[in-house]
Order: sequence, then structure tokens, then C-alpha cells
Amino acid sequence: MTTPLRVLVVDDDFRVAGLHREIVAERSAYRALEPARTLADATAAVRSEHPDLLLVDAYLPDGDGIAFVRETPIDAFVLSAATDAATVRRALRAGALGYLVKPFERRTLVDVLDRYARFRNVLDEQRTVSQDEIDRALGILHAASDTSSVSRSATEQVILGALGDDESSASEIADRAGVSRATAQRHLAALATRGIVEVRLRYGTTGRPEHRYARRRT
Repeated sequence: MTTPLRVLVVDDDFRVAGLHREIVAERSAYRALEPARTLADATAAVRSEHPDLLLVDAYLPDGDGIAFVRETPIDAFVLSAATDAATVRRALRAGALGYLVKPFERRTLVDVLDRYARFRNVLDEQRTVSQDEIDRALGILHAASDTSSVSRSATEQVILGALGDDESSASEIADRAGVSRATAQRHLAALATRGIVEVRLRYGTTGRPEHRYARRRT
């Protein structure tokens, strides 16, 4: 039998922390630890409980949850009411696997937990993996359940924000989003497959074709 993944919720609101812990506890692949309400408590819990996954609020009474994610070598998702792009990008740069805007529906966190468990199954730490398996694991982790889902990956939210209402190249979008061109292209391709963005071919001054991206008009 597979050992359940241990999850630590870090949130100073005891009601929210309890609700998120409850959702984790309902999933058979997980074991929900007692929530931590401060960074000091979270640091102690990491040392004593050795969690496999962290669900961390961006701002806590005694410090910065995003900095905690950056400094702690454990997979983490940031759960926050902050919706400014700067905070989202900072969380991603810190190594967060995703960003959920609070409040969100129960099914949103359930979807994230289910996808993370599948992601971990593919990237088993006890063996080597192929490029195809790496790509599949990333696809599982960042795939949205549907095109209107509020659980769309945080990176996709940043990419769409950088795209705005104008037509842009992958390089332009990458610069505005603060991600690599390869990352931007990968997410733009996924968004195009789901019909969220359109891909157009334009010829530049060098005569070489360039892919341009724009939001699909409904």
C-alpha cells in the first residue's frame, strides 16, 4: 500500500486552515497534518512532521509565506487572497507549483490535490525518468479541468495577463510575464489547444514567419 503524502496547511485564519485540512483529509492519497498558523509553527512542523506538500498563505502574522516557500525544500502551493500579478510572479519565482486565489470552491483544491498525487506517481524519486515522463508529469500538474476553471495554473494566469488584449509574440509575452520564452511557448500552446488563444502566422522584416498569439474572441 502506498504511503499517504503528508500535507501541512499554513494559514493564520483557523477557519480557513481547518477547511483546507478537511479537504486534504478526505483524499485517500493524503494524510492531513495539524495546520500551522504562524511561520514559527510551520518551521517547527516541517522539522518534526516532515511533510511532503505545503499549502501556504502568502502573508502570515510573523512573516512572508512566499519567502518560506522559497527557503523550504518541499513542494508547495501558495493559497492567497492577493490577486496582484507581482505577488503571483513572486510566488512562482520562489518555486511554488501553483497559486490559488482565495476564496475558491472546494472542487478547486480537490482538483489540485488529485493532480499533484498523479504528478508524484510519475516523478517517483526512486527511479530515473525519461523526457516524455517529465513532460507528462508537468502536463498533469498544470492541466486545468476545463477552459473556464478557476483552478487554471498560476503560470497560465500570468501568461494571459501578459498577453492582454493585443497580439504578441511568445518572446514579448515572456518578457512581460517574467518567464522564459520556452515556458511561455509551452503554456501558449496548451492555451491554443484548449481554444483560449489563437495562433497567427506573421512574416517579419527578415522574411521568416513568426507565431503571434491573441485571445480568442467569443
